[in-house]
Amino acid sequence: MADSIFALSARANHGGEVSFRDFEGKVLLVANTASRCGFTQQYQGLEQLHRTYGNRGLVVLGFPCDQFAHQEPGDDEEIARFCQVNYGVTFPLMSKVEVNGPGAHPVFRFLKAQAPGFLGQRVKWNFTKFLVQRDGRTVKRFAPYAKPEKLERDIRAALGSGQG
Repeated sequence: MADSIFALSARANHGGEVSFRDFEGKVLLVANTASRCGFTQQYQGLEQLHRTYGNRGLVVLGFPCDQFAHQEPGDDEEIARFCQVNYGVTFPLMSKVEVNGPGAHPVFRFLKAQAPGFLGQRVKWNFTKFLVQRDGRTVKRFAPYAKPEKLERDIRAALGSGQG
């Protein structure tokens, strides 16, 4: 298990590997997303956080996932198009991943270990959000129903903990 999220990487939605070392010193808000979920409108709030706090060091990362009621059936290109057309998403989207089970992506294995939730280390549903501090180790988990705008106080506190 990595000792910091910055030791990990993920495949970008448009292809190519993204090293999380590129985000060192930043605050990360990582969410597993889906295009056909009751919480899909949270893309709008995530994008607003990205636009509001990105210049202060916040990086929002979306990880599409189809493990919950088949609510993300599209391929990476379809997902990106949906997010852009419907929500104007400009924050980085990763390639579709699994967040639970033996095929869980290393980023989510790390996040779940650092911030277990109500179901232990399982992600409960789409739009579970993880706020990673600038140290790359300290993680706070937010439930799917927690609207992105309700995370602002925690985000501002994390951003105040260093330079970005």
